[in-house]
Amino acid sequence: MSARRAGKDRILFVDDEPGMRKTVAHLLQKEGYQFDLASCGKEAMQKVEDEVYDLVITDIRMPDCSGLEVLRHVRDVSPSTTVMLISAYSSLEYAVEALRLGARDLVTKNPGFVQELRLRIANLLKGRHLERENLRLRQALRGRYRVEGIIGSSPAMKEVLSLVERVAQTSSTVLITGESGTGKEVIAKAVHFNSVRSEAPFVSISCGALPDELLESELFGHVKGSFTGAVNSKKGLFEVAHGGTVLLDEIGETSVAMQVKLLRVLQERCFRRVGGTEEIQVDLRIIAATNQDLEVMVQQKRFREDLFYRINVIPIRMPPLRERHEDIEPLAEHFLTRFRESMDKPIHRISDEAMGMLKAYSWPGNVRELENAIERAMALELSDWITVDSLSREIRAAPGAPALTVLEPIPDDGMDLEGHLEERRNAYMLAALEGASGVQARAARSLGMSFRSFRYFARKYGLSGGREASARPPDE
Repeated sequence: MSARRAGKDRILFVDDEPGMRKTVAHLLQKEGYQFDLASCGKEAMQKVEDEVYDLVITDIRMPDCSGLEVLRHVRDVSPSTTVMLISAYSSLEYAVEALRLGARDLVTKNPGFVQELRLRIANLLKGRHLERENLRLRQALRGRYRVEGIIGSSPAMKEVLSLVERVAQTSSTVLITGESGTGKEVIAKAVHFNSVRSEAPFVSISCGALPDELLESELFGHVKGSFTGAVNSKKGLFEVAHGGTVLLDEIGETSVAMQVKLLRVLQERCFRRVGGTEEIQVDLRIIAATNQDLEVMVQQKRFREDLFYRINVIPIRMPPLRERHEDIEPLAEHFLTRFRESMDKPIHRISDEAMGMLKAYSWPGNVRELENAIERAMALELSDWITVDSLSREIRAAPGAPALTVLEPIPDDGMDLEGHLEERRNAYMLAALEGASGVQARAARSLGMSFRSFRYFARKYGLSGGREASARPPDE
């Protein structure tokens, strides 16, 4: 038996025939699996209690107990383990009972058994890995879109998040309105992943990005031959999302003809595929989103009044970023952390001057524009914090932004930039020490420096005199 290695699939093979155990052991070793062997059902049951297996392969007919008994024991002791049964006899009765008890496969010991077993094992383990990855992604999504995980401490966002918590427990249709970039899709996902539908699919489509014919096919699906290029039948998003949630983004961009078709789905929760005659019933939650004023569009006859009232059951208005001033700093720091990890750059903070400019800017592109601004700054920044120089010209020129420090003119004969910067650092550190009564830890915090960095430069510049400060602070 090979040593246990993390990440390797582990298999238990059970058969009372020594020759079969030897043959399958050779196969499993050749394919790189970790494995154990058992010569009878009782031995297999004990091994399952002592070890966690990804896959158990057991013969059905054995002297002491049947493979079906082993299967029952595995389901009781280790429900996450996949079980495959093998038999020298092809029996429909055994196959039905095995599947009923939870077996994932049944392979007959025919002349091509070894090759067939190799393929079946690979397929079962691949499916198992996909299931695990799908579960991991769903858990990550649920965590990401938890209401308490969404950044928003301003009164306007607290009101939105409170409404999301209440709405999520219902199946009512929701209309999310707000300017572009305010995070309407984030809120739609929060409604879904905090609801009883969270295990079912969440699908979204931008209604304004597709012409009517393609949008209809995407939403409702189509049958083979219904139009040129329809070489196969295809399920639409409404069908794919059965049991879950569909986000109709930019619903204000739909044509009046498409609005009629959407109205029927909202009213009756049924539809026909393009070119089809069968009525398909679905259980869905519909969330619509728009950056347009639908009430004005209703008055202008550009949006159907009956559809508006159907989707406007629970309205949620996303406030623009300029109305949630308190959220700019935590959002910027959130994006800083995200891009620091993805870009692998040691940038850990935003300078006070740069943050002042971010807060003074009006953000016409809202949260999405702020995200892009931080990404740009992270990409351009050469120091270990985001400075004003990495911000765009529009942000630096915003009314109310802190005035930039006026640079001294560069002498005609040039200058020693590094020496000049050293002098400025020395001066700022000296001023910080004086303001902190000589306590280095406090002076370092006032400059946004780590204690180690401050102590290094203080020694370099000879600033650590009789009031060097003290021992390293406990939080450093």
